[in-house]
Amino acid sequence: MSPVSSMNGEKMNQSATDSAPFQATAGASAFDPEAKEYFVNDAGDWETISAEVDSMTHDRIAVNMGPVHPSTHGVLRVVLELDGETVKDMRLGTGYLHTGIEKNMEYRNYTQGVAYCTRMDYLAPFFTEVAYCLAVEKLLGITDKIPQRATLIRVLLMELNRIGSHLVAIGTGANEMGATTMLTIGFRGREEILRIFEHVSGLRMNHEYIRPGGLAQDIPADTIQMIREKLPIIKHDAEEMQALVMANPIFVKRMKDVGYISLSAGLALGLTGPCLRAAGYPLDMRKMQPYCGYETYDFDVPTYDHSDCYTRTAIRFDEMYESLKIIYQVLDRLEGTEGQPVMVDDPHIAWPAKMSLGSDGQGQSPEHVAEIMGSSMEALIHHFKMVTEGFRVPAGQVFQMIEHAKGVQGVHLVADGGTRPYRSHFRDPSYSNLQSASIICEGGLIADVVVALGSLDPVLGGVDR
Repeated sequence: MSPVSSMNGEKMNQSATDSAPFQATAGASAFDPEAKEYFVNDAGDWETISAEVDSMTHDRIAVNMGPVHPSTHGVLRVVLELDGETVKDMRLGTGYLHTGIEKNMEYRNYTQGVAYCTRMDYLAPFFTEVAYCLAVEKLLGITDKIPQRATLIRVLLMELNRIGSHLVAIGTGANEMGATTMLTIGFRGREEILRIFEHVSGLRMNHEYIRPGGLAQDIPADTIQMIREKLPIIKHDAEEMQALVMANPIFVKRMKDVGYISLSAGLALGLTGPCLRAAGYPLDMRKMQPYCGYETYDFDVPTYDHSDCYTRTAIRFDEMYESLKIIYQVLDRLEGTEGQPVMVDDPHIAWPAKMSLGSDGQGQSPEHVAEIMGSSMEALIHHFKMVTEGFRVPAGQVFQMIEHAKGVQGVHLVADGGTRPYRSHFRDPSYSNLQSASIICEGGLIADVVVALGSLDPVLGGVDR
């Protein structure tokens, strides 16, 4: 038996144990201010004893951050196991915004499916629309029959959407660290992009503008001029945001070496998009598996060699400038295709409605309504059948990938020969990228969780689909 000294340096009574070489005992009464916990050692080396004491006196605390926390970019539950302010374990809980979009699409015809998938990632809806329509067109075997003008407009809208998504990602991430000015500038630049979208499709988001076979309608005549006027404004806002923070010593210290992930870990966890390219791997479907004619455009795929919160921000700035390069090339090509069709020349697939812009907004063309209601019963029957039933798609399955603003987006469609998909499933980049959240946050501080999640840029509409 050996005398026992207090862990806090105060004098303590002697105690002994015969059952174990190391044991904790309590004072006589829980209400006795002199009552303390005693550690008794009968045998063993000090390293073993100190390790045991450390495990008994350092309890971890489980904290729920969310699902309604402002920095989780939606309804995401983050369960943190903390040792003081250090994150020892991190688990994510999804499903709080589940909409059943994929399942609902199985009960709607292929054209109606666009209205569902566009609502997944509500910050980048055109990517989802294009990916889905490319998959349907691949099932129909009409990929090479899509009009050139329709493909150009698809690229134009996707690259504008990429800039808008990155502006929100950088602005909201900085706002969560207290840089509210970044948020206001980011949304100011995005507002110009949304005005373009509204001018083209009639809606700021959830557009349902991309259709299997082409587009719902051509862009208005003044759209190219409008975009050329707004692009310098959008670029100026991006440059202003970059100048505010990328050399700011507070921002640099807050972001560098925070939320680091290696290239091998990123690949193992299915990380794609800016987060993976920041680690040095130029994974970009526009270059590796081109679609929509991306192989004909002159642009670079920016990469860095150290994926932390700082470089993930830097690469989004670089990608916005590359998107601007593509947009200017598209505008030049669009000027040479004015008047060309934007829907496949097949009445069994092409959407029968003819839209126009009237005094009360966009709607059915009066000329088209006059034709189907007054002069052609066959046209009326065809319009009714196509809108209510849709077109039939040959049995088969396809998987289509595109480069979404947040990473690789995949669409898996299974057709059974009917007018509705038998199975519709999306590989959403936000959902896949969240798999890396634990590895980039564990070992850091709880305050770094907010920064790291913001750098991943998840949108829960795509996660809970």
